[in-house]
Amino acid sequence: MKTLGNIIWFIFGGFEGAILWVLVGLLWCVSVVGIPVGVQCLKAAWLVLWPFGKEVHYGGGTTKFIVNVMWIFLGGLELALLHVVIGGLYCVTVVGIPFGLQHFKMAKLALMPLGATVS
Repeated sequence: MKTLGNIIWFIFGGFEGAILWVLVGLLWCVSVVGIPVGVQCLKAAWLVLWPFGKEVHYGGGTTKFIVNVMWIFLGGLELALLHVVIGGLYCVTVVGIPFGLQHFKMAKLALMPLGATVS
């Protein structure tokens, strides 16, 4: 079932979402300070392509918290709001609820990408 969900997801927006995450990641990689955030964005792009059957686990740390706060003000909030709005639109229909839940998972990742691992 997750394979079918991933295929439908890819066709109806997963590819475009992954491109957005890749572009944001490449912009962050322009500066030396932003490279860790850029790498996390590139990892998140892979999750955006195939989200079904994957879980995101969050780790902590003072440095990661500080960089996550910087990330929120420099691009993370916009990505998170985009995922929340799209997820809400998907949840309007019963068929779209699984896809909306995936967007909510990505919204949380968009707020705290550093320290997150995908399994």
